[in-house]
Amino acid sequence: MDDLFPPFAPDPNEPRPRRFKPVPFRMIAPNMITLMALCLGLTAIRLAFEGKFEPAVIAVVAAGVLDGIDGRVARLLKGTSRFGAELDSLADFVNFGCAPALILYGFALFHLKSAGWIVALIFAIAMALRLARFNAMLDDPNRPEWKKDFFVGMPAPAGALTAMLPLYLHFLGLGGDTWAAPAILIYVLAIALLVVSTVPTFSGKTMGKRVPRSLVLPIFLFGVAAFGILISYPFEALVAVSGGYLLTIPVVAAQYRRRAKAELAAAVDEPSGPAAIGEG
Repeated sequence: MDDLFPPFAPDPNEPRPRRFKPVPFRMIAPNMITLMALCLGLTAIRLAFEGKFEPAVIAVVAAGVLDGIDGRVARLLKGTSRFGAELDSLADFVNFGCAPALILYGFALFHLKSAGWIVALIFAIAMALRLARFNAMLDDPNRPEWKKDFFVGMPAPAGALTAMLPLYLHFLGLGGDTWAAPAILIYVLAIALLVVSTVPTFSGKTMGKRVPRSLVLPIFLFGVAAFGILISYPFEALVAVSGGYLLTIPVVAAQYRRRAKAELAAAVDEPSGPAAIGEG
């Protein structure tokens, strides 16, 4: 019987095997930024429950800024990962889907009772569907290079920031009373439809890779001026940015159609393989 279970005495000098490999900091830093943005989104929900809509909106805006930074930091440090991409999508759903929907419901949509809650649900679910579609399109190998200049539908941060336009106007003393609730409901529903639509919108991800030397100093001055305006007149700036973004959608859609027609015309004019060989 002793032969079936021989005694085992581990060698005390044998090093213990490592179960987990060390992770480089460049892989952790972008995810920490994403988690900070997620904390801001959850804090915005708490502030909305407490009726503190102004700091709640600022928290969502700050989460949007961090969302624009984490991906660029990951690419700069070469710390992109599948885990980071999934975490970013989950954080975006909370920050730009759940948080704005609950803020808008607590601000005005609750006056419409069930109808207001349904629109808040539609906005949040539309954001989840938009993020799922975006993740699926990343794996499309046949997507033309020029389409990277465009998003399909309104991106999540832009959808959240433009959806809260009624709050910016309220903070400036331009509305937000009970009578405005139906108009806010229609506006939020329209933004939700833009989020899940196939309307092309501006991406800007390919901008800024190379900057001419003559534009470096003007860009610095413009950045300082924009930051100063945002700090000094935050809600006026958010109204201008939201309104300007909405106005650019038809222009960007027309540009997308022109480039799509040019690509189609080039494909039609290009000779096929056998024909090209025969002509040679």
